[in-house]
Amino acid sequence: MHIARSTKCVAVQDTFWKKYKKIVAEEVIPYQWKALNDVLPDTEPSHAIENFKIAAGESTGEHYGTVFQDSDVAKWLETVAYSLRDFPDIKLEQNADEVIALLGRAQAEDGYLNTYYLLKEPNNRWTNLRDNHELYCAGHFIEAAVAYYETTGKSELLQIMERYVALIDEVFGPEEGKLHGYDGHEEIELALVKLYEVTDNRKYLRLAQYFIDQRGQRPVYFEEEKEKRKQINTAPTWNDEENVNFGLGFEYQQAHQPVREQQEAVGHAVRAMYLNIAMADLAAKTGDVNLFETCETLWDDVTAHKMYITAGIGSSVNGEAFTCNHDLPNDSMYCETCASVGLAFWANRMLRLDPNRKYADVLERALYNGTLSGMDLDGKRFFYVNPLEVNPFQGARKDQEHVKTERQKWFFCACCPPNLARMIASVEDLIYTQTENTIYTHLYIASQVQTTLNGQEIGITQTHEYPWDSRINLTIQTEEPAEFTIALRIPDWCKQAVLSVNGEVISLEDLDKGYAKHRRVWNDGDIISLILSMPVERVRSHPLVSMNQGQIALQRGPVVYCIEECDNGGGLAALRLPRNASLEDQFIPDLLGGIVRIQSEGYRIGEPQSLYYTGEPEHVPHTITAIPYYAWCNRQKGEMRVWIYED
Repeated sequence: MHIARSTKCVAVQDTFWKKYKKIVAEEVIPYQWKALNDVLPDTEPSHAIENFKIAAGESTGEHYGTVFQDSDVAKWLETVAYSLRDFPDIKLEQNADEVIALLGRAQAEDGYLNTYYLLKEPNNRWTNLRDNHELYCAGHFIEAAVAYYETTGKSELLQIMERYVALIDEVFGPEEGKLHGYDGHEEIELALVKLYEVTDNRKYLRLAQYFIDQRGQRPVYFEEEKEKRKQINTAPTWNDEENVNFGLGFEYQQAHQPVREQQEAVGHAVRAMYLNIAMADLAAKTGDVNLFETCETLWDDVTAHKMYITAGIGSSVNGEAFTCNHDLPNDSMYCETCASVGLAFWANRMLRLDPNRKYADVLERALYNGTLSGMDLDGKRFFYVNPLEVNPFQGARKDQEHVKTERQKWFFCACCPPNLARMIASVEDLIYTQTENTIYTHLYIASQVQTTLNGQEIGITQTHEYPWDSRINLTIQTEEPAEFTIALRIPDWCKQAVLSVNGEVISLEDLDKGYAKHRRVWNDGDIISLILSMPVERVRSHPLVSMNQGQIALQRGPVVYCIEECDNGGGLAALRLPRNASLEDQFIPDLLGGIVRIQSEGYRIGEPQSLYYTGEPEHVPHTITAIPYYAWCNRQKGEMRVWIYED
């Protein structure tokens, strides 16, 4: 286990990502603020801010929304904190300060802060951890508090949450007289590690470890809790029926066995990701090799058996969950945006433990595909579910009504839009990790970083037009000659790479877990040049992924492509791409914000006279046009598919 830390003080200058960060700052944050305050026309009301006003005694009414409605406010605050790094905004910061003050006024005297229970069931706190997300909401507010403190230096929200955590610590733990439970939706575990990082209070680390190690112990706490609820005045929940946890048992909450014994990714995909992040974080802080090995086992299961080519995860609408190995349907899948965001964050945490290309490759795949597809190019509409195929039949099928053919303005359960926004706003935190004398470049995002290696201040500037252009430059800035190692990821998708320093070619024969490491005494102005060849590739599925057989997907560099009806006409399943057809790629600056488009000469199967026939099908020549998957449904509604039949 190799403990590294994220590199701070990174300023993104990347054409691709700066555009998205600007959209978050100028469109998404204001848009989501309107949603939280119920001023968006023709959208599902949120009531999230109003709930806090009622709890503070500043308004009247009842709690409205999901039991985890508070978390939307927390994720908005966290996104604001990250965005203020790049786009200082006095008015926005004042707005956030006012929200934080409102939270303080809504907080109970003993530190408790959850509007659902404060307003709806004030006497039933901690009685339904399985379903009602109390600790989950607390975790998101902790993350927001840490982010806001690190960006602004303001500690009011941090103090509010430390009061709340003090109460939680009094209620939960292994000691006699405390509740021996844990939340049904993991989140507080990883948040407590973040709180420990900024406060150095080991109590928070111990509490995180308790929640992680208690999950899955026998007897299962959720069963005991359910029996206790029968003795108090609380209404049965949606999950108290016979079909508990959507029929998935305690695998739904990853509580079917102690986490250190788990060998397979199961249950609700987002919950699993947040648990895995927390386990990796705890392993990094404590040096717990067993916990790291558990994370490795679960990682390999997800990425070898249960991950889509877009880095989407969670193939079943039932429980928003993982299923069995190789069950990866394209038109009935789920692939919640939050799940891919969680996968990206987990990959980042694994890179702190082990600088291995397999984690960074998935991180990159998630960033450029399965996460960004969750938002349109202007930041005003969102996908909760991210299909790999949209066809004319889904609207008539009850089992696929969760698949939307166009992005929505907002959702009653609105966890995904703010989750995606906070990831984009903090993408700089994912680029590098470092040890005392080595800096690892995991992502190629044009940026400027300032850090310390071997006791010397150094800077590195990335300049390029990735992911469209294969040429990458990194320039070193240092006042004095500095000796350190820079490690550059050579992606698994790249079959031919060329690395040079000041024009001198460096051998790439001996990669270390996919990284080219180069140690030398660096001087100011030294230039590292890296060329990552990115021809269009045809990607095929494992033969056990039965629904993809006879089909290929197109990928160029880290970007996965799809075909849309607006480019290719309807009936996309009738298109055929000949095996020997050339694939032409061209950058089109005025298409979908500037993309590389792929075209190839193929054909369409002609429409026969009957439903079934024995003759040879008609082949109608057709130019097949593909665009990046993340950009689909930004022009007009229609069919879409990632996997294309190959002749």
